Amino acid sequence: MIVDDHEIVRRGIAEVIGRTQGLEVVAEAGSVADAVRRAESVRPEVVLVDLQLSDGSGLDIIRALRQRLPESRMIVLTTFDDDEARAKALDAGARAYVLKTSRGTEICEVVKAVAAGRRLLDERTLNRRRATRDDPTASLTPSERRVLELIGGGLSNREIGDRLGVAEKTVKNHVTSLLAKMGLQRRTQVAAWVAAQRASAWAESPLPGDR
Repeated sequence: MIVDDHEIVRRGIAEVIGRTQGLEVVAEAGSVADAVRRAESVRPEVVLVDLQLSDGSGLDIIRALRQRLPESRMIVLTTFDDDEARAKALDAGARAYVLKTSRGTEICEVVKAVAAGRRLLDERTLNRRRATRDDPTASLTPSERRVLELIGGGLSNREIGDRLGVAEKTVKNHVTSLLAKMGLQRRTQVAAWVAAQRASAWAESPLPGDR
């Protein structure tokens, strides 16, 4: 079952799911009230729910159906890519959280997984996302991390190349990549970030007499 107040979006998702072997759209709805009524009639295995609806929130549907149809499994399908919305969906009882920008095949795979009993949205997933978001270096490669540390030590690209035994051009490529991944624009910002991390680590280290 698909719940979305934009008919074009709803019909597009229904078409993609309808073409997938093993999946069938048993009902559609465009509002909270209509969704609850139709769900009670057809008793769907899986319900795809948009967060923003004309008469309320998709979370209202999830909470209502958890009480009335505990066997139905809920998936949030939305444009909101933020952890607060994910946490609220988890609290309401959603088993997965999918962005509308996902490919049709990805949405269908999530539907199949949830129908099979899997839970793709849990506290561990949220914590992992938060850790990645809070650490801008989480996606850096080992080589980029070494370059990062050496920039923090005040070395130029040539000096870093000499230290690592690679060409200066390779170092420049690493710098360009790590700047993009960390959301920074200049080497000076990288150096300042490394200095701040070192200062924070130093401040949190216990003094010899405190051990």
